[in-house]
Amino acid sequence: MEPNVTRDSILALIEQKDKLESEINQMKSILDSNKVGMTEPLVDANGYPRQDLDVYQVRHARHQIICLTNDHKNLMKIIEKGLHTLHGQQREGIGLPADVPSVSIQHTVPIARINFVAANSPAEEVGICEEDLIIEFGSVNASNFKNLQDIGNIVQHSQGRTVIVRIKRNDAIMKVNLTPHAWAGRGLLGCNIIPVEIIER
Repeated sequence: MEPNVTRDSILALIEQKDKLESEINQMKSILDSNKVGMTEPLVDANGYPRQDLDVYQVRHARHQIICLTNDHKNLMKIIEKGLHTLHGQQREGIGLPADVPSVSIQHTVPIARINFVAANSPAEEVGICEEDLIIEFGSVNASNFKNLQDIGNIVQHSQGRTVIVRIKRNDAIMKVNLTPHAWAGRGLLGCNIIPVEIIER
């Protein structure tokens, strides 16, 4: 454990996290302006650079998003470790006043997107809509998300139990209490979840 973790040092790290997230969003806006995501080909059917977008700009933005996202994940691990240490020091009274306020992490980087919601499904019942961005699904967030199987595992192990899901819709972030369960349609949610980078527009 780091011996001298302070509230100010954690807040400084969170400020770095916010800056990284801002830079990621700036790079994604470049992809938005070119109407591509992270995976579309940048050459035409004849192997020539596409004329409908700035190939260099898109390549650079994609590279930056990958690098910044990796930096963000690593920083989140440091922040979470620091919070654990800070709270441990507070409990043990190691050089800290009793009124040190707790610091919480608000994840804002999307990990997946909803591209279909079935009528009368568990997802529709709690107000989930098409194009909603998933920021947190239970314990899964940008700091530990690897692939969609992470979300699938939570769904399978949470039948009949409430899972807290934080979503971003336009510029608003909201929380819904989603309960995976069997219904008249397919699956336990009644919505389709896909990786956010595949259809980032």
